[in-house]
Amino acid sequence: MTLDDTQQDGRTRRRSRLVKTSAATATVALVAAVVAAMAFASSTVAIDSASNSTLGEHVLVNSQGRTLYVLSPETTHHLLCKSAECLKFWPPLTVSSTKEKIKLGSGVHGKVGWFKRSGGTLQVTLNGLPLYRFAEDKASGEVNGQNFKGFGGVWHVLGDSGKPSSTALPSTNAPASSESTSTTTTSTSTSTSSSGSGGYGY
Repeated sequence: MTLDDTQQDGRTRRRSRLVKTSAATATVALVAAVVAAMAFASSTVAIDSASNSTLGEHVLVNSQGRTLYVLSPETTHHLLCKSAECLKFWPPLTVSSTKEKIKLGSGVHGKVGWFKRSGGTLQVTLNGLPLYRFAEDKASGEVNGQNFKGFGGVWHVLGDSGKPSSTALPSTNAPASSESTSTTTTSTSTSTSSSGSGGYGY
């Protein structure tokens, strides 16, 4: 092999390494950009208002359009929905960290916040009231949990004023019968009585 061939071979190898390094750098940059975009997209929890034809009023919904509820007379200092059974049917609206933003949609009134449940979950509040979804609401616009009695109180949707609504459901959408409600309440009462109070803070 001549000197020229050796030099040419060396230049070829250097170009090949340069191309591979550039490609690797571009890939890392792309992955970083995607991760950053995903983090930005998930850094905000929205509470919006939507017209509900079943109740004939505007109700508060989450980012996916699912109806939001509160349990009366629950507050962050007097938590009623603590058992695994309650949380199964009424999943809390949560944020992943204290830095995550909570955005109120147009027409929604009230003061948002969060508190830490005993398990460490950060649950969103509006006007000091913990917010939940209802597992039996299978699609946007459903309000099957309205005026449901169970787990130590009565569940209500929230109007865009930020206050609970007591508007009655049409008879075809009425909550569970009083017999099943009584059974649920009794079961929950037993579960919550054995639960620790945990620590809550804003």
